[in-house]
Amino acid sequence: MDCDSCAKMIELDLEDAGIKCSCNYAKKILEVELSDPNEHKKIKEIVEKGGYKITS
Repeated sequence: MDCDSCAKMIELDLEDAGIKCSCNYAKKILEVELSDPNEHKKIKEIVEKGGYKITS
């Protein structure tokens, strides 16, 4: 992430898809609350669509 606005955009994109999350630019952490174990793929697609990748 390049700035706090980038973190907010990722958060908003995921929330628009119905995924509860918190993205912290300072810590470079995205925390996601999974309601369905199959959401991993959906989360990865949304994050990558924004130009980022999940490292763990």
